Formats: sequence, structure tokens, C-alpha cells
Amino acid sequence: MTDPRSEGRSQAIAAAIILMAAGLVLYFMPAVILALGSYSPYLAAGVGACLVLAFFVVFWLRARYQRQRGK
Repeated sequence: MTDPRSEGRSQAIAAAIILMAAGLVLYFMPAVILALGSYSPYLAAGVGACLVLAFFVVFWLRARYQRQRGK
């Protein structure tokens, strides 16, 4: 078995990496949406919705993985 402290630490590191990646995506999202909006407003709305939903999907998948491991 692993040490509970190291397991909690690795979970915190994984969450921090996910949040930093999501922060970068959300930081550049307005520029991407504006660029796509000049081509097609529907495409821009679709991509924007997918980027926001992806943030929640990552955490949902991580929770499913943790449950599957028996946590």
C-alpha cells in the first residue's frame, strides 16, 4: 500500500495540473472564439461550449477512474 500522504499529494498535483491546463485554455478562449466568429458564429459558439464542457468532463472522467480503482 502507498502512504496516504503521498497519495493525497499526488492527487493535489494532478488537480493542480488539470486546473493550470484549463486556465490556459480559458485564457486563450476569447481570441479563439473571436477568430472563429469571423468565419462562423455557430462554429464559435460550438467550440466555446466544447471548451467549457471539456473542463467538467476531465474531472468527471477522473472521478470515474478513482471510483474504478476502489477509492
